[in-house]
Amino acid sequence: MKIIHTITELRAHLAAFQRPTFVPTMGNLHEGHLALMRQAKPLGDVSVASIFVNRLQFLPHEDFDTYPRTWASDCDKLQAAGCDVVFAPNEQELYPEPQTFRVQPSTELADILEGFFRPGFFGGVSTVVLKLLNCVQPGVAVFGKKDYQQLMVIQRMVQQFALPVEIVGGEITRSTEGLALSSRNGYLSDSERAEAVQLSRALNAMASAIHAGASDFAALEQQAMATLTARGWQPDYMVVRRRRDLQSPEPGDVLVVLGAAKISNTRLIDNLEV
Repeated sequence: MKIIHTITELRAHLAAFQRPTFVPTMGNLHEGHLALMRQAKPLGDVSVASIFVNRLQFLPHEDFDTYPRTWASDCDKLQAAGCDVVFAPNEQELYPEPQTFRVQPSTELADILEGFFRPGFFGGVSTVVLKLLNCVQPGVAVFGKKDYQQLMVIQRMVQQFALPVEIVGGEITRSTEGLALSSRNGYLSDSERAEAVQLSRALNAMASAIHAGASDFAALEQQAMATLTARGWQPDYMVVRRRRDLQSPEPGDVLVVLGAAKISNTRLIDNLEV
């Protein structure tokens, strides 16, 4: 596995290949990231992962400075997963001057749900992903479905800018109890981790009710919010949306249920396609 820190060296190295595959990460890797890496590897002739904690997508009160950096462990895990190239630029390399040119996603998609509670988040994500795609120039890039709205934003960005890359979604990797794997799970105490599975259980209850014929989605959402609140959570949203644009569903729409809630000081997100 080759480790590269500069854009110039990355482009020189990848010039020998026809179809790089790419998995962008912020490091602190877990089995979910590695599953994406294994999914990406056979889709091209060289596999690339990036490790970069992107300041642009953190709000001032969020955890940029304390976000776990686990470089040595990350490299060991990527090598074991068959990764060929790790691109790990520092901030000066990726942002040599203030990034005054930014991607602005559509408000209809980027200002709801996660974007409502984390204003500017998707602009920061889109900007760094566009830059990383330009650095790697992959034929395929794989993003996890756990960040469902983020995947949709990236797919729309690639479509509207006519970028020559296929964006592929990777399924959520869960613990045996059903907890969606996340780098921020590392913030949880043992008791909080045991409780954290209740987020996925609440989403499953919503999905089960829909499969059973429930059509009062507002009531399902309120019940899920109340259930988590009663257990000591601070839920931001528990919603039923249509998959194609994450707007409120109409009869016949294909659905997804999504949730975000804070347990103690750790904010978790999850979703389930219905």
